[in-house]
This record gives sequence, C-alpha cells and structure tokens, in this order.
Amino acid sequence: MNAWYLICFLSALAVIIAFTNQYILKMQTTIAITTGSVVISLLLILAVKMLGDETALFITQVVSGIDFNQLLLKGMLGFLLFAGALEIDLAALKRQRWEITILVLFSTLVSTFMVGYLSYYLFAALQFPIPFIYCLLFGALISPTDPIAVLAIIKQMSAPQGISIQVEGESLFNDGVGLVIFTTIFAVAFYGTEASFQEVAELFLVDAVGGIVFGLVIALIGHFVIINCKDINTRLLVTLTIPSAGFALANIWEISGALAMVTSGILLGNITRATASKRRGESGTRYVQDFWHATDSFLNALLFLIIGMLIVTMPLTWQVIGLGLVMVPVVLFSRFISVGSPYIIFKQFRRYDKHSVKILTWGGLRGGLALAMAAAIPPGQFAVEGLDLHDIMVIITYVVVIFSIIVQGLTISPLIEKSIQAAKDSDA
Repeated sequence: MNAWYLICFLSALAVIIAFTNQYILKMQTTIAITTGSVVISLLLILAVKMLGDETALFITQVVSGIDFNQLLLKGMLGFLLFAGALEIDLAALKRQRWEITILVLFSTLVSTFMVGYLSYYLFAALQFPIPFIYCLLFGALISPTDPIAVLAIIKQMSAPQGISIQVEGESLFNDGVGLVIFTTIFAVAFYGTEASFQEVAELFLVDAVGGIVFGLVIALIGHFVIINCKDINTRLLVTLTIPSAGFALANIWEISGALAMVTSGILLGNITRATASKRRGESGTRYVQDFWHATDSFLNALLFLIIGMLIVTMPLTWQVIGLGLVMVPVVLFSRFISVGSPYIIFKQFRRYDKHSVKILTWGGLRGGLALAMAAAIPPGQFAVEGLDLHDIMVIITYVVVIFSIIVQGLTISPLIEKSIQAAKDSDA
C-alpha cells in the first residue's frame, strides 16, 4: 500500500471515530481519536499474536512503514503550527510576553535537568541503569509542551484568555528552545562533541533566531501579496505556500521552521487579516479563515490517529511500560516545579488566576513532537537488560504522551471550569 492510500484510509478512520464519538463517548474530539486508535491498535496486536490473522498482520506492517519522524517534523508540523498561530491574539500575547518568555526559556531548561536527574536515580534504583547523558536526553525531548496537542485541547474548552494565552504561547514557542537543548545533548551523547557555550549560543542563534527572522521575512512578503491581491483563491494559495514551501526552505537552511511558521502565522492572523478585511471586505478573510480551521481539524485528527496507532510499531515489554508509568509523575512533578517557581516572582507584579500553575502543569500536554524526537535516537548505540536504548526511549515517551493526551486531556476541564468561575467572581 502506498503512502497516499494509507493517508486516505487513516483519514476516513479518523472521521468515523470522530462521528461515532458525538453519540457514544462524547469526549473532546482529539482525545476520542487517540483513544480509539489505541484500542484498534491493541486489537490488531491481539489478532496477530493470538489468531495469526493475515489482514491484521498486513495492516500492522503498513502502519510500521510510516516514518513518523519525517511525516511530522518535515511535513505536517508546518501546517499545524501555522494554522494554530493564525488564531493567536497578538495583543494578548504582548501583555503576557515576559511570562511566556520565562516559561519558554527558564521552565524548559529546569524541567529538562529535573527529569534527567530524577530519571537517572530512579532507573538505577529499579535495577535498570541508564547513563546520565541519555536520561538528560529524555528530559530534553519530554519537557517542551507540544503545541499541536495543547492547542487542540485548549481551543475547545473556552479557558480564560489570560491563562489560555500563556498555555498557547508557551507551547508554540518552547519547541524551538527544546529542540536546541535536545540537539546539543544529542551531539554530546552520540557524537562526542563538547557542549561549549559558544557552540550552544551559535546553535541557538542560527536555529531559533534564524527561524524567527525568516518568519518575519515571509510574513512581510505574504502581507504585501495578500493585501494587493484581488482574487480570493490566490490569497488562499499564498497562505498555503508559507507552511509548504516556506517550511521546507527553513528545513533546508537548517533553521527553525517551527518558529518561522509561528511567527508568520501570528503576524498574518493579526495584522494582514485586519488590513485585508478593510481593503477587500470580511468575506474574503472569512473564506481563508474557514479553510484553515478545516485544515487544522483534519490534520489534527490524522495526527492523533497516527499517534495512537504507533503502538503497533513498538517492541513492547511490561518492564519498559512500567518504566514509562514511573516517568509520568516524574515529568509532572518537574513540570510543576519548573512553571510554579517563576510564578512566585510573577505574583509580586500582577494578579493571576489562582489555578494558573495547576492548569499550566496539568495542561502541559506532550504529543507528536516528543515521539518524533525519541524516534530520532539512533538504534544500536546502547543496550540495557538486552533492550536497545532507542526502543526504551520511544516506549517510555509513548506511555507519557498517551497518558498526557488521554488522562490529562480528559481531566483538565474541571480545572478550567474553576478558573472560569474564579474570573466571574473577580468581575462581580
């Protein structure tokens, strides 16, 4: 089965799950799709192992052929981030710029080292020793919150704008910082290079700052073309060119395509949309906006379905699944400390929702980006108890991601409802 047919069939399955969910489970759509795909994957595994079913075996082999790392990091990510950034309120983002900057830089770094140290000692205590550098690598890949997972959940829950913009803004920008940290530790772990300050600074400038600057450039070009374009369809094609050709060009130049898409999306969604509405009328901008809403929903559904089905590609063992479950509280505790400690200072200058830290902790979801980074770890480098490091990292990451999407995603609503009520009480 070729890749196009596979995408078509998986898309149809995502739609079926989403439609059924409306009448049976009534969960948030992305959670329902992930849950449904995990259940289907487990049934496929049982059908292959217990019944030797050839159809199930064929489907399993087809899914195993998906290069998730390439599919997400080199393809879908650009469209998903651009679509999410189009809906970010720039004025609200500016009001929270210092909080978001500290959460992106400080909290990601603190969480990386906390997860690294805690996992190192826990693995050793469980008679499953993994060298510290690899534990730190796990901390780097699991600490950034996934913008795709976060935006998909938070958008549908009508959280108060203050906390919503912090969660959305942090998740959209911290992947650039997280990727720099991951890349640096990756080079030390597998290439024996030294993580000097100069090398890290250069990597950050080229990757993160280069991505932001490139995003500004393509946003300026896109802005000029869109506001001077008379044809609605051509304006739409311009917005499609940015996350396709623009994202590809950023990857070729080895700068952060993710940050480029976020930057350009925010500027086009706030400045260009308003200018185009005045010049050409709101109907044209609404047409483009509706298209990107539909595209965002479709790609999110497909991505979360693939995340759920990745379980069929993994050499699962109860031992490593147990390690993944142990890492869930470690990741959550590190997240709580890393976002909670800055709030001690934040609260000296401004009032915040009393549930902010809880929502940022429990709503800091992990998703496809963490799995893509884990999949990038080369196999055959190190083994523990006869298990390859690559497989260990992927499975542990998968357990944390699935817990994040399903359990945290399902139980974040009460916290947001308390936050909404607190906002109403303060206005009363």
